[in-house]
Amino acid sequence: MPKTPHPSADPDTDLPQASVITCEVPGTFAWGVLHERHPALIRKIRDAFPLPAENLERLAALLEEATGGVVEPLGEHAHDHRSWQTWGMADHVGTPWSHLPFLWAESYFYRRLLEAWGYFAPGPWQGVDPFAPFKRAELFDTETTYEVQALDTLADLDPQERGNALLQSSVWGNRADLSFQILAESADSPAQVSELVVDHSESLWELLDNRSGGRVCLVADNAGRELLPDLVLIDELLTTARASEVVLHIKSHPYYVSDATMVDVLDCLRHLCGAQGTAQRVGARLWRAMEQGRLHVRAHAFSCAPLPYRDMPEDLAEDFATACLTIMKGDLNYRRLVGDRYWPATTPFEAVTAYFPGPVVALRTLKSDVVVGLEQNTVTTLDDSGLEWRTSGTHALVQLRE
Repeated sequence: MPKTPHPSADPDTDLPQASVITCEVPGTFAWGVLHERHPALIRKIRDAFPLPAENLERLAALLEEATGGVVEPLGEHAHDHRSWQTWGMADHVGTPWSHLPFLWAESYFYRRLLEAWGYFAPGPWQGVDPFAPFKRAELFDTETTYEVQALDTLADLDPQERGNALLQSSVWGNRADLSFQILAESADSPAQVSELVVDHSESLWELLDNRSGGRVCLVADNAGRELLPDLVLIDELLTTARASEVVLHIKSHPYYVSDATMVDVLDCLRHLCGAQGTAQRVGARLWRAMEQGRLHVRAHAFSCAPLPYRDMPEDLAEDFATACLTIMKGDLNYRRLVGDRYWPATTPFEAVTAYFPGPVVALRTLKSDVVVGLEQNTVTTLDDSGLEWRTSGTHALVQLRE
């Protein structure tokens, strides 16, 4: 990780100064995503589909631009051109990709990938998810089948044990990130260590019990093996009346490799309903909850924006403000929640999320450099361990701000 400025107080926020993460320094995680992960991703989707020459040429041109060129704008007739202008495109056009803020660069890369793919343009590839084969393969792999069957063991647990088991499943389900696995030797490579660096589980359950019967927002991250335990956790909240209704926030279109869309939600629901035992009953309850309006799905345009939640529009802020709790799933949502900066790891989580309009909890496996709210002795121990603990997916957190 590149050296960061010496922390000093910001008179406006009482937060330490922290530089925005960019893709500029070779050897950093962000640089590797731009120069290694993204090229590998394009090769992967190119091999998974019989793409015509013009689509391949557009993907090759994007790869050349993103790894060694400057930012080109979306076409003026793009349906979301005005949104991207608002989100900073005008400021970044002509800038080398490596000089961009990491969060913005990643988001814009995936938007441009969809454009090169032909996702938004009239034609045979319109609306075809370039990541669908990988999402569906993961949904039906052996590990996922085992995890679905393992739901039957929950019947023997008392309510507190069952709730904690489902919460842990949702947290560690965040390992199932296809973009994270692209350069891994195997999908199981991150599983060498499993450690929570922050665990506010007890406080989380207390909050939910004290505010039972309210509305919970869950901002989803990945499809497949991560979304399944998220849906099971939603069922637990509804079944135990800790929530009277749940709003599941997903992406309006394919975004990062495995991000959940409505198609992915339906695939997971059908997968549960087509299973046996506990999984089938969970699927049936969730299906009815959607029909009855107790489980809502929302796909706000800002979910695919390259900006932190500090810049969210008023209607989305109002949605979170009226919830008794918002659950933020995954690494990208964490980066957007706290700001994609090289914060000192001991920076208080409460301080960087003070702007958020209601109680919020992050359930996240660490897969990028950003982390806050750790105790100094924890940071020292982890730094001395020799592990790439910030980016390897071996550590996770349950982090609450009431």
